[in-house]
Amino acid sequence: MHTKEQKMAAFSRLLDIMDELREKCPWDMKQTNESLRHLTIEETYELSDAILKNDLQELKKELGDVLLHIVFYARIGSETGAYDIADVCNTLCDKLIKRHPHIYGDPNNAGELVKVENAEQVKENWEQIKLKEGNKSVLSGVAKGTPSLVKALRMQEKAAQVGFDWPTAEEVWAKVDEELNELKAEFNHDYLTEKTEKEFGDFLFALVNLARKFNINPDDALEKTNLKFLQRFQYIEEQAKRMNTSLLEMSLDEMDTFWNEAKNKGL
Repeated sequence: MHTKEQKMAAFSRLLDIMDELREKCPWDMKQTNESLRHLTIEETYELSDAILKNDLQELKKELGDVLLHIVFYARIGSETGAYDIADVCNTLCDKLIKRHPHIYGDPNNAGELVKVENAEQVKENWEQIKLKEGNKSVLSGVAKGTPSLVKALRMQEKAAQVGFDWPTAEEVWAKVDEELNELKAEFNHDYLTEKTEKEFGDFLFALVNLARKFNINPDDALEKTNLKFLQRFQYIEEQAKRMNTSLLEMSLDEMDTFWNEAKNKGL
């Protein structure tokens, strides 16, 4: 691996390239925080895909793309004097030091180290420090634009860190059963109402809570199932093409047979 000096040199090279692109490239020159925003979101999802596939070479590439965006935003900030990359790094460092009193000491208690026994206590301390910093709500750190499934998990995690949580997994199972029965009751009606959607949401929220209790990330779990469905369905399409037919001409039984073939092949 590279030395610290080599890493610093590589980062400096990136900053130099960013400066040059911003000053000479027509596309880079016209970008703003707003124009980059949707591209940053896209790059983050591509990074997530690489993580789920455990493709380390792709992961390295996507990390670079995300880092480019961070440097880009910092360069734009420097042009108005709002902040530069040093401000970004120093702000982050100050926050990390402040929120890890078990490593760097509590500045409010003569620098004495805070004792923690496990990762959960670290997370609890983190939330308490954020509240002391002026956060009006434990849940205020969950961005409004966060995808709903991830948002549900993050809100539950944050609430749990201040003690608002089911003590046992058995109690969560009971809540899942309760919400499922309420959802079934809604679907037993001759027509669906807004309450049906509400009950469906309550059921999903309870399932997320259950996943959290068993240390399963529901978003990762669902995405892995999405990928599995994609691979198996594309196998069906490949078999239909091999048979010179279309999916519309295949029966459900035929498609199901190929689905099971894909499953047996480990797809």
